[in-house]
Amino acid sequence: MLDERAAHAILALVDRHRAQCLWFLRVDYYPQTPEEVERVLHLIEQHGDLDALRQVAAVRQWLSPSSSVTSAGS
Repeated sequence: MLDERAAHAILALVDRHRAQCLWFLRVDYYPQTPEEVERVLHLIEQHGDLDALRQVAAVRQWLSPSSSVTSAGS
């Protein structure tokens, strides 16, 4: 499950890139599951410009587990 900030960031990203990158999806489509989020992020990366790639990278960073957690090997 996504936290509220990540969910809002994904919705904004979809809205921002719908015309250029996601034009073939329903106009009211928003990803609901982690798998759908990953698919949409991939589509934006695939069809977007450099700015879109940067925005996807920022959202992916939010979605990834905290890197400050000590690893099992430490």
